[in-house]
Amino acid sequence: MARIDYASTSLGDEALDIAYETELAAIRDTTSPIEKNLIDGEWQESDSTVERWDPCVPGARAGAAYVATAADVEAAISAARGAAKAWRKTPYAERNEQLMRGRADFEAELTRIAAVVSAETGKTRLEAYGEAQEVLDMVEHYTTLFAANDGYRTQQKSTATETNLDVLVPYGTFAVIAPFNFPVALSVGMSIAALVTGNTIVLKPSDKTPRSTGMMAEIFARHLPAGVYNVVHGGPDVGRALAEGDVDGIAFTGSAQVGWDLNRMPGPRGLPRPVLAEMGGQNPAVVSAHADLEDAATGIVRSAFGLSGQKCSACRRVVVDERVADELISKLVQKAEALRVGNPEDRVSNLGPVIDEAIAARIDAALEKARRDGKVLTGGKVEREGNFYAPIIVSDLPVGHELTREELFAPLLSVTRVSDFEAAIAEANAVSYGLSAGVFSKDEEEIERFYDEIEAGVTYSNRAAGATTGAWPGAQSFAGWKLSGITGKGGLGQHYLQGFMREQNRTIVSAA
Repeated sequence: MARIDYASTSLGDEALDIAYETELAAIRDTTSPIEKNLIDGEWQESDSTVERWDPCVPGARAGAAYVATAADVEAAISAARGAAKAWRKTPYAERNEQLMRGRADFEAELTRIAAVVSAETGKTRLEAYGEAQEVLDMVEHYTTLFAANDGYRTQQKSTATETNLDVLVPYGTFAVIAPFNFPVALSVGMSIAALVTGNTIVLKPSDKTPRSTGMMAEIFARHLPAGVYNVVHGGPDVGRALAEGDVDGIAFTGSAQVGWDLNRMPGPRGLPRPVLAEMGGQNPAVVSAHADLEDAATGIVRSAFGLSGQKCSACRRVVVDERVADELISKLVQKAEALRVGNPEDRVSNLGPVIDEAIAARIDAALEKARRDGKVLTGGKVEREGNFYAPIIVSDLPVGHELTREELFAPLLSVTRVSDFEAAIAEANAVSYGLSAGVFSKDEEEIERFYDEIEAGVTYSNRAAGATTGAWPGAQSFAGWKLSGITGKGGLGQHYLQGFMREQNRTIVSAA
């Protein structure tokens, strides 16, 4: 199979297209199974369920799960705590081997998993395959990184009688709270990082994507000892019960409000706990008067409208020098209108529907505000069943307008004109988020200034493959600044694993 990532423009393989279409059709032709909760190695049911409907085929159930009770959540945490000592004492080479066996099984099911992701989220086949491929690279990256650092065990200055070791040791048990938009990649990213470093976990999938995350969990859990990997399904109440439970740390991907609430939430023992959170962004693309406007327009459109804008790193805002604004806007509109909105079974679809009615309602409200306070240059609701929107581009909003400041999580891009590059940087930084940002300029001094002054953790220059998106394991770290992150360290990179561990110094005196 050809390598596929978030910069790919096609699957590049007719057989792969056919295999995907076959799997997607089979998934839609059968009633989805009800995912069970995994507690101490046992898959368990409950008295209530949550269902997920295919956003492209209203009325077709794409996924379902048994909702965990408060007692189930408590039992899962207890199981994880009970397995923690044996798991952390397992040599890391053995832990890595078990996780890599899970990776091999995942790879064998990659096409079916990609199809399930599409059925639950409406993702195009290219986006779904890219996400599945990211899982493979993420597991390999984290296991390799931990081994390359010898389990983060370093000998420090020692004497003839004393040996000083600096070691990073796991906290114990992590709650892992996953989002809907990358239901396998982000679930794996947080879970595998915790497991590689010797922690046990309780994973809560999004109630919007129970089947894809549940399928992924079953694949990896089958290779691990009972209690190391636990799963509880449900909505926000289950997530809160898990976060309020006796876990030693929390890994979370989602909204800034929820992430910062988790960071302030005390544990039941009153002790501080690490919260590793990747949250939203209001990500800008800065376009200089010296930019290649064709590359800029291509990169911006790719970043703004992939997955219908439901990415934390999606380009939300264009901040452009007024001298080139008209030409850039013309190119943006032309490229946006060339995108095909449709079902993932259609090979030429570039974006599908938004995930649910809640986001659709926010888009409708935003369109009203945009028409009232600025100009809607293109895009809007598509007249077909489901929550489909053609890419929306808005201009001429007043400086500081809420549509340029607050994350919408939708296929809506605003364009703001500024007088010069200095004003562009100021406008780019004039938000509370700091996840990703891009710049387009052929002036090296402007590029250097952008990197020096931009307030974002994931940055790109002149990237036609994606102005603000496309981070990949081992290539880009995914660190959020300001409201977008808590620790200052990001997933996918070199420093994420350390967040799941704490430092201990050991002075060992030689026997007389």
